[in-house]
Amino acid sequence: MENGRPLNRDMIKYLAAAAMLLNHVATVFFEPGTALYRLFEYTGYFTAVTMCYFLVEGYEHTGSKKKYAKRLLLFAVISQPPYMLAFEMGHTGQLNMLFTLFFCFLILYVQCDSMMSRTAKEMTTAFLVFVTMFSDWALFAPVFTLLFLRGRRGGETDRRKTAEAFAAAAGMFAFYNFASYYEVGMPAVEALQTALLSSAGIMVSGLLILKFYNGRRAARGRTFSKWFFYIFYPGHITALLLIRQFML
Repeated sequence: MENGRPLNRDMIKYLAAAAMLLNHVATVFFEPGTALYRLFEYTGYFTAVTMCYFLVEGYEHTGSKKKYAKRLLLFAVISQPPYMLAFEMGHTGQLNMLFTLFFCFLILYVQCDSMMSRTAKEMTTAFLVFVTMFSDWALFAPVFTLLFLRGRRGGETDRRKTAEAFAAAAGMFAFYNFASYYEVGMPAVEALQTALLSSAGIMVSGLLILKFYNGRRAARGRTFSKWFFYIFYPGHITALLLIRQFML
């Protein structure tokens, strides 16, 4: 335990993986709109914002940014066929979350390491944000990434700015969901309550990272954990797809 904070990076990532699994179980097997579906769905919203936070942190600490980018792209490509089949994205062609994180990684490179002019950086970043329109967590993930980048200074977390980033992320997500629910005819009060519940995963992520994260990786099993998080994404989607096929 470091500084009285018991959670290391890998522990929080395992929680994010579990939350994502629940979300995907709901998407594949449950009837939309039921209480259990909503519970699993909203629990899964913990994952994307957590992944964006650790992407920013990992970008600063990685030994090879090129290898990091290649891993994201490779597993994004591997994950796309089961993703499209499991979540029936064939009619839209939506790209999976690893593609989104790859685009976010490119945004970090443009902002932190490219030799472009300021204007060129902003234009390229805007283009990459637009590209995420065709992937999971469109627009939200790159905005989260930029918010967390603002909360990093010299390789350290600016706790106040990071807290502001989580608050802004939760607020944007809640507002988007409120507008979506209200637009389809949900009463305003119910839409507001539902939207606030949907943002709870983001707020829990912020609480864990700001109050309980010790800034360290696990002391043991680092190589296993590193590859587990890449393999788990296509692996669990493929498993859910196969289970659904056997149940038909």
